[in-house]
Amino acid sequence: MTVFSKAQIKKLPKAELHLHIEGTLEPELMLKLAKRNDRPLRFKNLQEIQAAYQFHNLQSFLDIYYEGANVLIHEEDFFDLTWAYLLRCKEDHVVHTEIFFDPQTHTDRGVTFSVVIHGIRRALEKGKSELGISSHLIMCFLRHLSEAQAMNTLEEALPFKDWILGVGLDSSEVGHPPSKFARVFETAKQYGFFIVAHAGEEGPPEYIWQALDLLSVKRIDHGVRCLEDLRLVDRLREEQIPLTVCPLSNIKLKVFQNMSQHNLKHLLNAGLLAMINSDDPAYFGGYLGENYYQCAHALQLSWQELKTLASNSFIASRMQEHEKNSYLAMISQIVL
Repeated sequence: MTVFSKAQIKKLPKAELHLHIEGTLEPELMLKLAKRNDRPLRFKNLQEIQAAYQFHNLQSFLDIYYEGANVLIHEEDFFDLTWAYLLRCKEDHVVHTEIFFDPQTHTDRGVTFSVVIHGIRRALEKGKSELGISSHLIMCFLRHLSEAQAMNTLEEALPFKDWILGVGLDSSEVGHPPSKFARVFETAKQYGFFIVAHAGEEGPPEYIWQALDLLSVKRIDHGVRCLEDLRLVDRLREEQIPLTVCPLSNIKLKVFQNMSQHNLKHLLNAGLLAMINSDDPAYFGGYLGENYYQCAHALQLSWQELKTLASNSFIASRMQEHEKNSYLAMISQIVL
């Protein structure tokens, strides 16, 4: 077995297509923003925040995730959050990112949509000019809230439509099937938004079918449970529907007990368009480079498989075709 170093993996240019910007809030930044904005936390110090990042399932993660988001109030907070993530992208040779943001997490506590998106957008523009990282924004609806609330959020987004590539669906999956949001996604599609949705992480393969048939998604976020339904696997392979897999997230949330049990390699062997992403890296133990590194070792991935994963990330992206082709050619020529 070849042991790939982090430096070798860094050689590969990468795109990240499943990243929640609120999920990049590191404990240090949470504490800094809490002090700057005079927002009291229930934690006495940094160590207690770090301890709270050790959770046992999706809901306990979401509890600290939403609590942490309370320190994000001003445009500068969202700028700082996004800029810190882009600096990590630079470290991991991530050259393109399609970032999820959750406006309802903020608007429901009185922070305006405008404040949120202006802060994120300003950092993304700086990332392009100073770091050479291209990006898109995807607005997610919180599935534990109602479809009516999602529709209101969609209406709030329309003045900023030129800044938003698409819409997605995240938060607590079980008990909140894609069918719950069919009408709001149909409306979003009519406005020309790119459509994605989380499905098949904790939820069953049926949720992936619903996302495809009722929401008309172009990418499935997660999707790892698709292997439980061979007919679904056939469809995903035939249509080359991308699966934005998040390995460290899956381990932290006990979708798989450990990385050696992860089915990423099986997804590739089935001919599916799977790729690696970091999801909520501040909470799940690693940004994109760390996800690649741990997968490479635990799953004994070959160099060609790592190149395939990197290539898939560009194929599944919404970059211009000539940009995709440039990176695909670059990856094909990289040797150890």
